[in-house]
Amino acid sequence: MYVPGGIPLPSKSSARLAALTVAAVCSAASTVVLTSPAHADSVRIHDIQGTTRISPYAGKQVTDVTGIVTGVRTYGSSRGFWIQDPNPDADPATSEGVFVFTGSTPKVAVGDAVTVSGTISEFVPGGTSSGNQALTEIVRPTVTVVSSGNAVPAATVIDAKSVPSAYAPVGDAAANGSVNGLTLQPSKYALDRYESLEGMNVQVSDTRVVGATDPFTELWVTVKPWENRNRRGGTVYGSYDSQNTGRLQIQSLGAVADFPTANVGDTLTGTTAGPLDYNQFGGYTLVANKIGSLKGGGLERETTEKQKRGELAVATYNVENLDPTDATFEEHAAAIVHNLQSPDIVSLEEIQDNNGSKNDGTVAADQTLTKLTDAIVAAGGPKYDWRSVDPANNTDGGEPGGNIRQVFLFNPERVSFTDRAGGDATTAVGVTKEHGRAALTVSPGRIDPTNTAWANSRKPLAGEFVFRGRTVFVIANHFNSKGGDQALTSQYQPPTRSSETQRHAQATAVNTFVKQILATQKNADVVTLGDINDFEFSGTTKLLEDDGALWSAIKSLPKSERYSYVYQGNAQVLDQILVSPSIRWSCDFEYDSVHVNSEFNDQISDHDPQVLRFTP
Repeated sequence: MYVPGGIPLPSKSSARLAALTVAAVCSAASTVVLTSPAHADSVRIHDIQGTTRISPYAGKQVTDVTGIVTGVRTYGSSRGFWIQDPNPDADPATSEGVFVFTGSTPKVAVGDAVTVSGTISEFVPGGTSSGNQALTEIVRPTVTVVSSGNAVPAATVIDAKSVPSAYAPVGDAAANGSVNGLTLQPSKYALDRYESLEGMNVQVSDTRVVGATDPFTELWVTVKPWENRNRRGGTVYGSYDSQNTGRLQIQSLGAVADFPTANVGDTLTGTTAGPLDYNQFGGYTLVANKIGSLKGGGLERETTEKQKRGELAVATYNVENLDPTDATFEEHAAAIVHNLQSPDIVSLEEIQDNNGSKNDGTVAADQTLTKLTDAIVAAGGPKYDWRSVDPANNTDGGEPGGNIRQVFLFNPERVSFTDRAGGDATTAVGVTKEHGRAALTVSPGRIDPTNTAWANSRKPLAGEFVFRGRTVFVIANHFNSKGGDQALTSQYQPPTRSSETQRHAQATAVNTFVKQILATQKNADVVTLGDINDFEFSGTTKLLEDDGALWSAIKSLPKSERYSYVYQGNAQVLDQILVSPSIRWSCDFEYDSVHVNSEFNDQISDHDPQVLRFTP
């Protein structure tokens, strides 16, 4: 029944009904009296949420679900509002909040006491094929505002103590690894803890930024100050068994006028609060209607050391779909000249053709490269020459029409390129012997370009260089991306990394080619580098290193320094430089992951360049 100024309080059973007492939620504006419902079959929010990820009421109609509005989303395709029951049950596994999907601008305000009738739906952001978890919603709702100006239920604190260090339970083998049917254990697993708070008003305090603000007005923080922290304030992803459970995405609900523009290592001081959502791009997300103040951490872009006269400096740099229309040429040039100290050889990834994404059959990239090399000269750097092989149109993946490829830049005053004619999009480079030493049959050339391992993916570019009389073989790579992999917050645990299959085949092809060089000349200097799109501890890297043919030199750094990319608050390795035994065991190489992009909100690429200095 209804009482003046009140809303009904559903319950789980008639026994609980008998025990209910009238409760008051007071505010300066008004008072809401919550009392027991007239019908024992009414449900409360924690009944809807249940103790697993899937509501026991999924697909069913519910009536007169009561709650206080804690947040309203008035933009995008997911318009609606969150409600929360101010009288929780005693079960930590059952959430007291739920999202009401309206599809249009809701006619409620924060602090409204409402009753909602509708259908319970399990919405999977990104679709069921994504493997994402489902978000419990009330859809096709009928909403009645009973009163306004009520106190919002107190925010549940998410902090280091409340989030377990174990990430997720192992999924049910009978359900293809899904955790959906498992009873939540919020005191044991981090994903269960977050799920038990789905839709509820939550808060974090004094959190460190571990993923810079992006163009979509979101950032990542950690509630665990010392969890795999590095010296620059990030959180390092060092193994498949350590997912960094303190990471949480922060978005603006729209009520925050000035979302902070933050870098890694900054701090959101004070309280950040709002409903806990789950979305396609990051999983559990605090949608803030109150956000802390930004305290800068003073993060600065790094500069590597200049190579000595007898050292060869080789770098890899993913310049993120660079084409002649981009406005970042001066900044890329400055990074190469000043932050990378003008390496002798630079492997560039994601150089697009002369008209970028215009899909008209253009494959040449000479205009892109001329503009970049001219900008490098203007920045005070050397006049780099370049070598590459144009791909066949739309065969190498990436943005349609863009025809991304790897390119060698080299400083002809320090190093020479050995040109051997015949390399094109489909001709495979081979290994021969000249004067008792290994040589390439074509230079530049592509490794096994018709191999299915490279279907819709970039083919490795091999080149033969000479530095101070010694030949150095350089192989530039851009392996298959991680697109299609299940997210860390997937309903399937552990998540499937389906994209590995192609990268493993690619790694095997490159390793086989390197072994051909080493079989011809045991002490050959080989540098294999680029955007490997996988971690230094991954199966991909192990296949590249197979039989000791190569070794990932980023492993010469302390574990806390091994990263070139920041994704969802995890600082991780995607870009690598691998070396042959003659370089690895020379004991005079230096490796540097030069952090100029990945930690910053004003990045010109999402990758940090890598530099190797050694004496051939």
